[in-house]
Amino acid sequence: MDKQYSIREVSAKFNLPASTLRYYEEVGILTDIPRNSSGKRIYLEKHINRLKTICCFKNTGMSISQLQEFFQYEQQEPSHIDDILKLLTNQKNHILAQLAKMQHDYKHIQKKLAYYQAMKTAVDNHTALPNWQDYKCDN
Repeated sequence: MDKQYSIREVSAKFNLPASTLRYYEEVGILTDIPRNSSGKRIYLEKHINRLKTICCFKNTGMSISQLQEFFQYEQQEPSHIDDILKLLTNQKNHILAQLAKMQHDYKHIQKKLAYYQAMKTAVDNHTALPNWQDYKCDN
């Protein structure tokens, strides 16, 4: 039999509030959660695996409605392969755009860091302060 988890354990494992887990159930992206005799939710490995996917996709910026679409398509996989591919390709392109922006922002931070390190060195050595024009990013 699968290991069973309480809502508190799943909440801690994924660093999600219990209300978020209940919301995921309400909107249909986390399904078939049995209850014990007291009415408390019992999460199984299949729910843990689904939550890993949900968290991964959410971390990439996928919306709840996109997650709903994905899991609907996945239930009828053979007839929705093209839809799944389109949704995942769009998400991949979104991630690539985010990565490009992050790379640009990273370079800007690096230049700021170099500028302020040069400024600290100049102050410590009582020499001329650096000129930001020598460090700033080209947009």
